[in-house]
Amino acid sequence: MALKIEMFRCLSAVARSGTLRDGADLLSKTPSAVSMTLKQFEEHLGQPLFEKDRKNKLTSVGAYVLEQAERELQHFDMTVKAIQDFAHGRQGHVRLAVVPSVAGTVMPRFYAQHLHALESIHLEVRDMDSTSVLQELFWGRVDIGIATSSDTGMGLSSLPLMTDPFGVVTSPDHPLATETSPVSWSDLQSTRLISNSLSAGIAHPESKDLHRRANLSAHNLTSILAMVRANIGVTILPEMAVWTTRPDDLVFRPLEDPDAVRQIQILRKAGASQSPAETLVETGIIETVQEMTQCG
Repeated sequence: MALKIEMFRCLSAVARSGTLRDGADLLSKTPSAVSMTLKQFEEHLGQPLFEKDRKNKLTSVGAYVLEQAERELQHFDMTVKAIQDFAHGRQGHVRLAVVPSVAGTVMPRFYAQHLHALESIHLEVRDMDSTSVLQELFWGRVDIGIATSSDTGMGLSSLPLMTDPFGVVTSPDHPLATETSPVSWSDLQSTRLISNSLSAGIAHPESKDLHRRANLSAHNLTSILAMVRANIGVTILPEMAVWTTRPDDLVFRPLEDPDAVRQIQILRKAGASQSPAETLVETGIIETVQEMTQCG
C-alpha cells in the first residue's frame, strides 16, 4: 500500500492531541477509522509509530516520521492553497501595457476599488503609446493592452472599452479661449495647429487638410502643452489625455464633430488562453470604466 497524505494527517492529529479520540475529533472521523489508518501506516513501514497501544508517546521511528510528515503536510497545504488561489484569480502575475491617459485615470481608480481582490496578484502596469502597446502584445511581453487599434492584423483580439472625445487645447490668451461652445473645423482654418500623432488619426477631411498644412508637430505631451502655453498655436487632443496632466492654465474646448473621438480598446493576443487572474483584472477594469461613465 502506498503512503497517503491522510496517513500523515492522522499521525499528526493523534500525536498532537495525545489520544486517539481527540485526534479523531480534530479530523471529524471516528476513532476506529483513524486507528485503521494508523495501523495501515505502521504495516507499510514495518515499524510501530506509538509505544504499544498508548497514543501519547511516539517511538523513535514515530517521532522522526511525525517531523517529516508535518513538513510534508505544510508544503502540501500551501500547494493546494496556491493552486486554488490561482484557479480563482486570487493569485498570479498580470502584465499590462496602457496608454498614459488610461494609466493616469482608470488604473488608479480600478486598483483602489479592487485592493482586496488584488492583494495576492502582482500587477505590473507600463504606460506607453498605442503603437508600443500593440508591439508589446505581439511579442508576448504583456498579457493585456489598453490602447487605440484600428487594425487587428497583428493577431490581436479587441474589446471596446471607452471613447475619449477630441477637443481643442489653447492658451488662455488665444482668441479661441474666449468661447466655451464646441469648435467647428471651420473655426480652425486660420489657426496655427500643432499637430500630434493622436489628432492626425481623425478621419474628417477638414482635419486631414489642417494636419497637412501644419508645419509644426510634436509627439511628447509635455512638449505639446508647453508650446500651447507659449501661445505658439493650438493643438487637438483627447479630453482624457489633457486632464491627466491637470493643466489649470490651459483651455479645453470640445470639437463640434461627433465622430472626432478616440476609441480605446482592451487588447489581447488572439487565441491565447487567459489565466483567472487576467480575467479578474480585465473584468475589474471594464466595471471601473462603466462606473466612471455612469458618474460622468
